[in-house]
Amino acid sequence: MPSAITPQAAKMRLIEIVRRRSYGTDVEIKLASGRISNFYFNMKPTMLDPQGSYLLALLVLDALKDTACDAVGGLEMGAVPMAATVAAISVAEDQPMPAFFIRKQAKQHGTQSLVEGLPRGETLAGKRVVILEDVTTTGGSALQAIEAVKADGAIVLGVITAVDRLEGAAAAFAAAGVPFQAILTVADFQA
Repeated sequence: MPSAITPQAAKMRLIEIVRRRSYGTDVEIKLASGRISNFYFNMKPTMLDPQGSYLLALLVLDALKDTACDAVGGLEMGAVPMAATVAAISVAEDQPMPAFFIRKQAKQHGTQSLVEGLPRGETLAGKRVVILEDVTTTGGSALQAIEAVKADGAIVLGVITAVDRLEGAAAAFAAAGVPFQAILTVADFQA
């Protein structure tokens, strides 16, 4: 049964949760991009919060509703809780969406795969996928994930991030010809 909450109401409540659980301005922090910042988003506390993860999944599914997406996933670790929650909530929303994740490097044991979460013998070849990211700065992590899924034969429809820091990712994705959408941006927290 589809959710009764509107996307706007979900976004406003998610901003409150992120502000309380995942946003900070009290330290200087080094980002994955290598840049130093005086504000940060650690989205794991929001993505592992029952209501935060639920609302984020609803908003991702809303962003996907008019796409022909076959699966969502992204680079470990940030995209894993997000992709898993989207997959779980997608069933209740009558919009089933399988998920996967990409390892930063293949394990030296087991299947030694970069792409995880697929049934044995299945690949992303020919599947239309959307890459998820928790926080986007320059887009480097998502571009790395895109390379990995394309090497597996996937067709990348775009990137959806929980929070865009507005520090160049949109331009990087545009230059790569990859559609990009942010659920939230840093501007939602600086008002």
